[in-house]
Amino acid sequence: MRLGVLDVGSNTVHLLVVDAHRGAHPTPMSSEKTVLRLAEQINRSGKLTKAGADRLVRTVAEFRESAADMGCEDLMAFATSAIREASNAGAVLDRVRDETGVDLQVLSGEDEARYTFLAARRWFGWSAGRLLVVDIGGGSLELAIGIDEDPDLAISLPLGAGRLRRTRFRNDPPSRKEVAETTEWLDEQLAGTALAVREAGAPDRVVATSKTFRSLARLTGAAPSSAGPRVPRTLTDAGLRQITAFISRMSAADLAELEGVSASRAHQLVAGALVAEATMRALSLSQVEICPWALREGVILRRLDQTDGLAGTPRSDGSTGRTGQHGARWK
Repeated sequence: MRLGVLDVGSNTVHLLVVDAHRGAHPTPMSSEKTVLRLAEQINRSGKLTKAGADRLVRTVAEFRESAADMGCEDLMAFATSAIREASNAGAVLDRVRDETGVDLQVLSGEDEARYTFLAARRWFGWSAGRLLVVDIGGGSLELAIGIDEDPDLAISLPLGAGRLRRTRFRNDPPSRKEVAETTEWLDEQLAGTALAVREAGAPDRVVATSKTFRSLARLTGAAPSSAGPRVPRTLTDAGLRQITAFISRMSAADLAELEGVSASRAHQLVAGALVAEATMRALSLSQVEICPWALREGVILRRLDQTDGLAGTPRSDGSTGRTGQHGARWK
């Protein structure tokens, strides 16, 4: 079964095509992405601009063609915080569907946390015990904790790396005052959430996903991506503090030259590092393990769980997936 997942994020649009069969790990076949920075196309009235919507429609159409050329039997498309928070999201989604034939589902922040948690659980297995998963996206921060495949607690906060860069920093690199004020502000924002997570029970294993955490781990000495996904990678609080102090004095252009930092995300790496550091501090975490699977893999795994392993074949109970906002549904 060949599946395609189209992830419309705050910063990039990513198409992942995999060979997937129920009960087996999805095998990546192809990955394509393009930088749209949709969150930066939200105007003062909260709407996604026409230019932003035009680019989104063109990109979705192009990726749909790519998925078809690769023989995808099933294309699942979802959007996260940038579209979720646009006041004209409904009209944008209607336009995408009408002009491309792709039914773009808007995930809630809680669903983002749940799908990501599922991916981490499947990667590390039941031996991981109570799992705490932290994910930093462009628009939001997700945390989930639990003992099963569905977390006991799933939280989404508007503390994404891209969002903080846009709203907290005016300088590149950020000034010392901006860094200090943002650090203090993040501690305040995370205090209540940290209490809720602690009340959910002490984790046996703490896992971090997302490009932000992978880049930070690489900068602190973790193995490069070329070493393969199964090489253990960790990020310690001490290493994170050191690298944050280092990169906070660098411009986005200079950061893009560092190994493990993509040019498309260099502009928000310092903000992401501050979120990571504040989260680890709030939860008293000395280190996190880096998980190569995240939201996209969670979506694929849930889709396989909801079918008999054949495209479009529902489970015996007749269900094919949960309904999202704006009436969107996995097909």
